[in-house]
Amino acid sequence: MPTAELVSNFSMIDVGGKRHTTRRAVAAGTIFLGPNAFEKVRDKTLPKGDCFPMAEIAGVGGAKQCATLLPMCHPLPLDQVLVSFELDHETQSVRVFCEAAAHAKTGVEMEALAGANAALLCIWDLCKGTDPVLRISGLELLTKTGGKSGVWINPDATIPRWILDRLPSQTPLADRKIAVLVMSDRASDGTYEDESGQYLVDALSSEGADVCAYQVIPDDYELIQKTVMDVSETHDPHVILCTGGTGPGPRDVTPLALAEHFNPELPGLGEWLRSESAIYTKTAWLSRMGGGLIGRALVITLPGSLQAVKECFGIFIEGLPKAIMMIEKQGRKGRL
Repeated sequence: MPTAELVSNFSMIDVGGKRHTTRRAVAAGTIFLGPNAFEKVRDKTLPKGDCFPMAEIAGVGGAKQCATLLPMCHPLPLDQVLVSFELDHETQSVRVFCEAAAHAKTGVEMEALAGANAALLCIWDLCKGTDPVLRISGLELLTKTGGKSGVWINPDATIPRWILDRLPSQTPLADRKIAVLVMSDRASDGTYEDESGQYLVDALSSEGADVCAYQVIPDDYELIQKTVMDVSETHDPHVILCTGGTGPGPRDVTPLALAEHFNPELPGLGEWLRSESAIYTKTAWLSRMGGGLIGRALVITLPGSLQAVKECFGIFIEGLPKAIMMIEKQGRKGRL
């Protein structure tokens, strides 16, 4: 009996193992009108009425129907869709902008593009009786934020200042001093090269932080205490990131070593990291990661594996700048 052959022509990307993050995208396109149609659009005297309210509704509807129109797009719970217009009297054209936002596992760029396209087509429909010679051009993604890519700006597009001004900072940790400490017997004795700490150094630098200290030390209770206190006193950092020694093993002493120095401990930090990490690793509950304040520094204890550190960094980095600001409001500006 012949063996059945499984054939699949398409594959919808599995986003089940990704975290929900705030996603936002802006797309734009231009419709070129004849002199007569442009005048009536400008003066709101088209036979079918003012085109902009109807095109705005069409743009919102187009964004919401994106997954229905495009088979491989995931249906997303859109939080917001904004459609706006810009008239260019010199070229007798209308540029349409569509901004889509969602708290989701995948991006909303296709929703923004679908919304802009629907608004453009609506304007065409309302103008075609006045001037059938119309042209849509330049449909493109301008910006997107959220997910692993962070902030993306189309390098080839002409982007209005009002869109750029609303983007999150690409260096949110500028002027912030952050220390990185690695607790690992094997990394400290040269058995293997530290990767998790070096990843943090590079990632923090890309966010604009001043990495004021980077040390690799053994999993030694007293040495961990001394090193953290010395770094806090010498460098006065805003944040100390500790990686390693948070598991259930007998040499994983980082949480115990620092617990008596936390003033206060921040139990919600560990709860949040474990909850979000469970999306990637079902055994995240085994980790004793967490943190608190030591001196004026926010101390965060992370696992030692490179992959876990990457995942955790992606979780807390979005809220870290605001956390630093909140701690400053509580008295960081003056040395304790």
